[in-house]
Amino acid sequence: MKIMIASDIHGSAVCCRRLLDIYSDSGAEKLLLLGDILYHGPRNGLCEGYDPKSVADMLNRHADEIICIKGNCDSEVDQMVLDFPIMSETALICNDGVTALCIHGHKDTDKLPLKGVNIVFSGHTHVPKNIEKDGIIYANPGSVSIPKEDSEKGYMIWENGGLEWFSLDGVKLDSRKI
Repeated sequence: MKIMIASDIHGSAVCCRRLLDIYSDSGAEKLLLLGDILYHGPRNGLCEGYDPKSVADMLNRHADEIICIKGNCDSEVDQMVLDFPIMSETALICNDGVTALCIHGHKDTDKLPLKGVNIVFSGHTHVPKNIEKDGIIYANPGSVSIPKEDSEKGYMIWENGGLEWFSLDGVKLDSRKI
């Protein structure tokens, strides 16, 4: 199964629209969102095209295709306007014989139950990550709307035993086999 992975939209209608256009054109069957969907939070300034209501409306049109993790900026009031569940702090996804633990990344990851997990997907830092430690891949798509540390607005694709990182401008940034 082809899965698009993104994080930290933070209410940017401009960036969400671009992400969903890419998603529709990609042929991905699922969109995994790693949290911080509608609001920017107190540590971030307003992002380009800040419009949480429009973001909710756009994402709701894909509700049956979205798997979402709760981020530190997501709350119960957000769930009231979204037609897909966002309140789970973790998810396990099995795809092509690989098991992924999905988290936002703002809590202590040293205590995560990792037995049987091949990949940990997380967001939160707004910085792409592609490392392996103790036989587990740690992957972060970066942020859709507020990239940090000179990274680009981006997302990942998980398909056929591989991960690929892309900018919202369509430039392939990184890849790895699983």
